This record gives sequence, structure tokens and C-alpha cells, in this order.
Amino acid sequence: MAAHILVLVLLAFTCSLTDASDPSPLQDFCVAILKPQPPVFINGFVCMDPKMVQADHFFFYGLDMPGNTSNNVGSNVTAVNVNQIPGLNTLGVSLARIDYAPYGLNPPHTHPRASEILTVIEGTLYVGFVTSNPDNRLITKILYKGDVFVFPEGLIHFQFNMDKTNAVSISGLSSQNPGLIIIANAVFGSNPPISDDILAKAFQVDKKVIDLIQAQF
Repeated sequence: MAAHILVLVLLAFTCSLTDASDPSPLQDFCVAILKPQPPVFINGFVCMDPKMVQADHFFFYGLDMPGNTSNNVGSNVTAVNVNQIPGLNTLGVSLARIDYAPYGLNPPHTHPRASEILTVIEGTLYVGFVTSNPDNRLITKILYKGDVFVFPEGLIHFQFNMDKTNAVSISGLSSQNPGLIIIANAVFGSNPPISDDILAKAFQVDKKVIDLIQAQF
């Protein structure tokens, strides 16, 4: 009897781990139908007829081209996920190129559905992530060309170019569609806005400070 209970517990634990990431494919591939969207909602995209699949459904070009970093934070992310490569549907991986202007920042953000492994291609980056409550511990590292760093799934993280020259990194992510929540944009630029009464209490500042920050978004 005890052995049966142990087996059931192990099965339940295994199922919970399986549910914690993108679903595994049950066929060679499931190339996504991106347009037009079929009138059905599933966790991912509906599969194209395998007989209609072409090499271009697994292909993306242009990752060698620098992104435009002339913005307020001085960085640009070129995402390569299922929306760019339909063949990534159900495969549980994606990619991104991040360009940084001198002293550019990829601001604090999270990927709700993916861990990230980042490799520095050019430049020097100061990177870090914050652990969850109650510790909220900041873990940081200075990375140089060829260095690799991992950001665990769902945790707030950032990258900052420490030099007066451009920097480039490439990231692999453990989801076909990792999602992106930029903390400042979500908190101060939501639509409709979060009440300044709520944010003033949360950040323990005067409402005028919140209004000033919200105006930037």
C-alpha cells in the first residue's frame, strides 16, 4: 500500500514539473499558423498541415544587423520567437539579440514563461537579477566578451553597458514565446493607469512624485 502511495506521489510530482514549461511536441513539428488566426483558442498556435511546411518556416535572417538603440534607455531587443519563426511552435525555445549603446540599459524586466541564458558577443555588461520575496537578494556579475550568465524564470533582471563603446549579447530562452514585462512600463505606464493613490502607498512617496513618473510613460 505504501509503495502504491509513493508511486502516486512521484507521478503527481512529475506531472507538476511537466506543466512548469512549454508543452513537449507530440510530432516532429507543429508549424504555427500565424495569419489568419483560426477561430479557436489553444495554448500556443494551431498546426499547419505538415505537407505544406517549407524550409522558410524554420528560418530567420538578419540577426547580424545591429538594432536601433536611439531611445531613452539606449538598448534594442531583436526577438526571434514563434512570431518570427512559426516552426518554433511547441519546441520550447527562442532567441534574442540585444544591442546596447554606450552606457545603454536593458531595463529591469521579467520573462514570465522562460529562463534565459545570455552570452556577451561584444563589450562589457553589468548584469543581475533579484530573488523572490522575502529575501529580494540582488545577484550581479560583470561580464566580458564570451562570458555567459543565466537569469532564472520569472525573476526581475537587467543588463547595463558599462563602456563608452557599443555592446552586443545573444540570449537563448526556454519558451517559444517567453513574454516580456518591463517593470517600469507595467507599473507606471499601464492602460488605464494604476491609481496614484495605490502607487504612492506602495512606494511610500507623495502622489506628485507618482504623477511625475507616470507622465514619462
